[in-house]
Amino acid sequence: MSTVPRRNMLSGVLLGVGVAGFVDETVFHQLLHWHHFYDKSTPAMGLISDGLFHAGSWFCTVGALFLVADLRRRAAFRATPWWGGLLLGAGAFQLYDGTVQHKLLGLHQIRYHVELAPYDWTWNVIAVVLIVAGAVLLVRFRRAAVSTAS
Repeated sequence: MSTVPRRNMLSGVLLGVGVAGFVDETVFHQLLHWHHFYDKSTPAMGLISDGLFHAGSWFCTVGALFLVADLRRRAAFRATPWWGGLLLGAGAFQLYDGTVQHKLLGLHQIRYHVELAPYDWTWNVIAVVLIVAGAVLLVRFRRAAVSTAS
């Protein structure tokens, strides 16, 4: 894969991580109050951890948008690897969150005082679907690029 599709994919991955983090923070932390990024301390520390998490997701978003602007300026933006990267990034973030942060490190759970299995399965299955969809787009793009080059 040449540099242009890689940069498109990278900008998509960064935006996918940023968007997934934004949705997680906004919906589950702020609107539903289901958890904080770090729930093993005081509520004040939970809010601080949410703010740091939110800032990190916005750094990814801003970085992605700078890359997209550069690609568009160079007339090198390609939608398929960008969307593939976005889905891959969002799914990878969600799978990492659901497995490493929720289960291995125990930083927080999706929700408390309920049966977790349906939430965990839903969270991780959606993550895998996003990853597979992103991978399919990237493989299709690569195959089309190889067949065009031949």
